Amino acid sequence: MNTRLTLQSLSQRLKTLYDDGEARAVVRLLLEKQLGLSWTDVLCGRLDELTDVQQHLLEDSMQRLEQGEPVQYVLGEAEFGGRSFHVEPGVLIPRPETYELCEWILSTLFSPPSSLFLPPSSLLDIGTGSGCIACTLAAELPDAQVTAWDISDDALRIARQNAKLHHVNVEFEKVDILQIAPSLWGETKESFSVIVSNPPYVCLEEATSMEPHVLEYEPKVALFVPDNDPLVFYRAIAKYAQQALKPDGWLYFEINPRYAEPLVALLEELQYDQIELKSDSFGKKRMIRACKETGK
Repeated sequence: MNTRLTLQSLSQRLKTLYDDGEARAVVRLLLEKQLGLSWTDVLCGRLDELTDVQQHLLEDSMQRLEQGEPVQYVLGEAEFGGRSFHVEPGVLIPRPETYELCEWILSTLFSPPSSLFLPPSSLLDIGTGSGCIACTLAAELPDAQVTAWDISDDALRIARQNAKLHHVNVEFEKVDILQIAPSLWGETKESFSVIVSNPPYVCLEEATSMEPHVLEYEPKVALFVPDNDPLVFYRAIAKYAQQALKPDGWLYFEINPRYAEPLVALLEELQYDQIELKSDSFGKKRMIRACKETGK
C-alpha cells in the first residue's frame, strides 16, 4: 500500500455510500474496534506505524465496506445499550430504537405499583434475531425467566452465542408464530408477564427507499411483510398473547410508523387496554404497548 493512510483518504473511499460525516464515523469505528486505534492515535500518525498484517486486515475490511457491507458485519459486532453483540448477515443489526423499547419495558416493570418484575416473572421475545432484546432483559432482570423464539437456525445460533457472551440465561426455541396452532396455546396459557417483539414490518413497496447495504446484506425474512397485509405478525402475536399473557401482563412491539394507527385499532379490536404509542429519539412513532387487563 503506497498511498499514505489518513482518516481522510480512507473516508474518501466510502464517499459514494455515505456522506462525509457518516464515512468518517464508519472508518473511526473500524480503526478503533479492529486495530485498537483511538482518535488520538490517528491524530498522532499511528496509521503510519501499522504492521503488514494490520495493513492487509485494514485493506480487506475497506474493500468489504466499499461493496456496501455494513461495518457491524465487517467487525462481527454491534453495540446495543452499552453491550456488544455478535452479528452476522443472518440477523438484523441491532438499532438504538430497539434499545429504547427495552428501556420502556424496564421502566414499566419497575414503576410502582407494578409487581411484574418480582419472581417468578417471565418474558417472551418473539423473533429474537441476535438475541439483543432477550439478553438485555435477562441481564437487567436476572431473576426473570426469559424465553426467546425465532424461525431461523442461524439466528438462534447467534443468539445463543450472545447469551453465553453476556452470561445470561435465556431459553431459545425454534417457533414460527405464524404457524403455531391454537391447540398448543393452552401449554403456555397465562405464562408470561411480558411479551415483546420487533417483528418484520417493512412492506416490499418501501424497499426502493431503503439503503442498498440494508437490502443486500440484512436478512429479508426479518425485514419484509406483504404489502397487502403489513400487520400479519402483529395480529398473530397479539392473538397468541391474549392467551399467553398473565392478567395485567404487557404486550410490547417495535412498529412501522406508517401503520401505527391501524395497529392501535387492531389491539382495540382484540380488547387490549392501556394502549399507548411512544416515539423514538428521532420523533417517529416506533413503539406501542398494550395491557391484558385482569379478567380478559
